[in-house]
Amino acid sequence: MITQPATDAPAPLSGHQLHLVSGDHEATVTDVGAKVRRYAVGGRDVFTPYGEDEVAPAGHGALLAPWPNRLRDGRYTFDGVTYQVDISEPPTRTALHGLVMWQRWRVVESDDADHRRGAAVTLELRLPASGGYPFDLLLRVTYRLGDAGLHVRATATNLGDRPAPYGVGFHPWLSPGPGTLDECTFQLDAATRVLVDERLLPVGTEPASGDYDLRAPRRARGLDLDDAYLDPIRDEDGLSWARLTGPDGRTAAVWMDRTMDCWQVCSGDHIDAVPYRRTGMAAEPMSCIADAFRTGERLVVLQPGQTHEVTWGATLL
Repeated sequence: MITQPATDAPAPLSGHQLHLVSGDHEATVTDVGAKVRRYAVGGRDVFTPYGEDEVAPAGHGALLAPWPNRLRDGRYTFDGVTYQVDISEPPTRTALHGLVMWQRWRVVESDDADHRRGAAVTLELRLPASGGYPFDLLLRVTYRLGDAGLHVRATATNLGDRPAPYGVGFHPWLSPGPGTLDECTFQLDAATRVLVDERLLPVGTEPASGDYDLRAPRRARGLDLDDAYLDPIRDEDGLSWARLTGPDGRTAAVWMDRTMDCWQVCSGDHIDAVPYRRTGMAAEPMSCIADAFRTGERLVVLQPGQTHEVTWGATLL
C-alpha cells in the first residue's frame, strides 16, 4: 500500500519529508522537487543539509530536468520551432536547472507505507506542457539506501506524439563534515575542463591542468570552482567519482555510471545563499553540460514512447 501525502496537509517549506533508514545510513527526500534534503552515515553528513522549514538554498539535493545548468537567454530552437522559457538567473540572463525543482512530486512506491522508516522511495512527476516546453514527459526517480550507500535511478518517458529535447542532472553538495571546506581535499575523475564566457556558458574545452586538474586530491583552500568537466575517468566497475575528504579523514563521495558522462563542480564561493557559501562542494552528475538545448551537444532526443534512464549514487568512505 502506498500512502500519498495530501497536498493540502501542513508541510514545512521544503515539502513533505520522506525519511529513509538502512543501517547507519539515513536520508530525507522531499516531495517538492524530489530533493535529497539530507544524507548522513552514522550521523556524519555526506551531503550538506538544509533546514526542514527552509527553501533549498542553492539547488541543494535537486533533480535537474529537462535540462541541467544554464540555457542562454532561455531560448532555443528544436525541430525548426523557437521556444522561450522564463529567465530564472537574471545576472547571467539564463534559464537555470530546468523546470522541476519546485514542482510537487507524487510518491508512487515506498518500502514503508507511512514513509517514516524504509529503504527506498519512488517519486513521479508528469511535467506539465508549457509554451516554452510543449512536450509531455513522465519523470520518475527512485532513491534507495543500502550498505553501499545511496543509489539513485531516474527515468524520463516521452508520452507525447512528437520528439522532445531532454537532459538531466543532479545537485548534491558534498559535506566537509565537522570541519570547513578549506580543511578538505577534493578529487574529481575527469580529464577535460569546459571553458566558459562571463555568463558561465560553454565556449570550448581544454585538458584539465593547473588548479583545474582535479584528478589527484587537491587542497580545497583557494579553489574557486564553478566548472564543468568531460571525459570522465572510470574505475573497473565503470564508475566515475567525485570525492571530498574532510579533516576527520572521512570522504563524502558521489559516483555516476556510464549513463552519464559530464560533471559540474562548484565550491559555492559566489552563490546568493550567503550562509551556505563554501559550506560544501557541489558534485553534479549530468547527461549534458550547459546550453545543450542550443548547441545539441549530448542532447537526448526522446522519441514518442521512448524512455531515458540514468544512475548515480553517493556514500561515505
